[in-house]
Amino acid sequence: MAKAKTDVLHGTLALLVLKTLARGAMHGYGITLHIQRVSSDVLRIEEGSLYPALHRMEQEGSISAEWGMSENNRRARYYQLTPRGRRQLAEEEKSWSRLTQAVASVLQGA
Repeated sequence: MAKAKTDVLHGTLALLVLKTLARGAMHGYGITLHIQRVSSDVLRIEEGSLYPALHRMEQEGSISAEWGMSENNRRARYYQLTPRGRRQLAEEEKSWSRLTQAVASVLQGA
């Protein structure tokens, strides 16, 4: 039996993170848990992918971060969308919609 492929399609990690942060500020582990839970455990984001992406998105100005205390009373970095990140989310959602419609057309033989 073939192993289920759960790698996040290249370029979608930023979209998933932005959409997750549209709900409100979260720390990195909370972001991974949310994506995993909402996707019914199909999508799993590894730390080795998430934190470099968060750092890159912060450098680009899509998100901002500040230190706070987690639910477990531990210091954690909380990330939130910036106005630029909200605009980027809207653009990436449109792009994702076009892409998925195009793939669906090919799969349907249109």
